[in-house]
Amino acid sequence: MISLHTLLQRLDDWMQPSIFRDYAPNGLQVEGRDSVARLALGVTASADVIDQSVAWGADALLVHHGYFWKRESPALTGIKGQRVRKLIQNQISLLAYHLPLDCHSEFGNNKSLLDQLGLHGGKPVEGENGLMWSTFLGPDQTIDSLAKRVAEKLGRDPLVIESSRANKSVSHLVICTGGAQDYLSKAYMYGADVYLSGEISERTTHEARELGVHYIAAGHHATERYGVQALGEKISLELDLEVCFFDDHNPA
Repeated sequence: MISLHTLLQRLDDWMQPSIFRDYAPNGLQVEGRDSVARLALGVTASADVIDQSVAWGADALLVHHGYFWKRESPALTGIKGQRVRKLIQNQISLLAYHLPLDCHSEFGNNKSLLDQLGLHGGKPVEGENGLMWSTFLGPDQTIDSLAKRVAEKLGRDPLVIESSRANKSVSHLVICTGGAQDYLSKAYMYGADVYLSGEISERTTHEARELGVHYIAAGHHATERYGVQALGEKISLELDLEVCFFDDHNPA
């Protein structure tokens, strides 16, 4: 067991949230117990993940998607009010790290997704502060074989947009997890012949086809399950806390 303050200090040391201009506050969002022995993990602080955390007896919940996003009403009403009320009633602290968890070089979402796919040797794209990662693929890799690997490793079929202007053989993959479909043109600028993210918009299909870059939309939730788990493993080893990841099986 450690103090909540000590846990937050260690996380801030690792995540360096001050270097990011983010869309929501990073770190402590809801304050619960002063000490933490059991730390629940989740992608999003949804009602389902909170319920699982309560049933497990968590002292704190660490997620990638927390609350209080920019351009969102600050009022604690409706769904957000219900979620926060349950956290407070059960004295569970909520900790959230958004861009710092996407970008981290050891346990970030991008790094962890490449590890999950068995694509080692990837590196952050220079100038993107870890938000985009790049790796060169082995010989005889095709868009079909890569899509099959993604489906097998993530447990869901991705949506694949093939461009007739690109070869079926692929050699340079750029990724950015989550809702980063609009970074497709950046991936093209960095020399990718295939780009992978979570979501897709109507315009993304036309952009991929016309740029000559294959696009794999593998799911926002699916591509961001692994960073928080990797961080949880580090917390368990270095801080001797009991951790448990709770999934809410979001198909999007």
